[in-house]
Amino acid sequence: MKTSLFISLVLTTILCPTLLAQDEAKESDLPKVLIIGDSISLAFTPHVARQLDDKAAVMHNKGNAQHTGTGLEKLDQWVGDTHWDVIHFNWGLWDLCYRHPESKVQGRRDKVNGTITTTLEQYEKNLDELVSRLEKTGAKLVWANTTVVPEDEAGRVLGDDAKYNEAAARVMDRHGILINDLHSLTKTFAADHFDGPGNVHYTQEGYRKIGQQVTDHILRALESEQKVSGDEK
Repeated sequence: MKTSLFISLVLTTILCPTLLAQDEAKESDLPKVLIIGDSISLAFTPHVARQLDDKAAVMHNKGNAQHTGTGLEKLDQWVGDTHWDVIHFNWGLWDLCYRHPESKVQGRRDKVNGTITTTLEQYEKNLDELVSRLEKTGAKLVWANTTVVPEDEAGRVLGDDAKYNEAAARVMDRHGILINDLHSLTKTFAADHFDGPGNVHYTQEGYRKIGQQVTDHILRALESEQKVSGDEK
């Protein structure tokens, strides 16, 4: 089966070389969208890519964007030389997480004995710098605020999600950035939308709903960008 599939692919490439070129040309003509974020964004990105098929080429930064400190270090390589039409970005859950080197919980999470990754003050400062750098790309920016922290989460304090979102909102307000309120959305989720008690991750149905809201905001940003481009002509 594998041999026949390989032969078929080789024959397709030899006999119909224009097919691959056409697909690449088609994708190159589409608006380009970059999603930057943590494991939650990695999980909802496939849903977004499917919904935006034929409307935009959707990419996620390589790996997990983790916390704002990682963002400051790796942002330039994530953005690269590509002209992005829209950048949808998020940090937060890693920033507000407490970790302890001796913790046996996944990710060494420990909100009792651990140390917070990024203080609230530093988080706001980091975000302001990240947004300033993202603005230089010329892309339409969409900020996704932090999804809900459920009760009994091992490394995150209940209510810190709201505090960090308030700090982020101040930054976005200063820069005039559109906010995708994923916190309000995920706060309405039933228990069966979460990947388990005290887990910040979701089932596929949860990610589908998050992906739909992300898609809606990206489409709004693309329409806004196209309107601006049209007005400039």
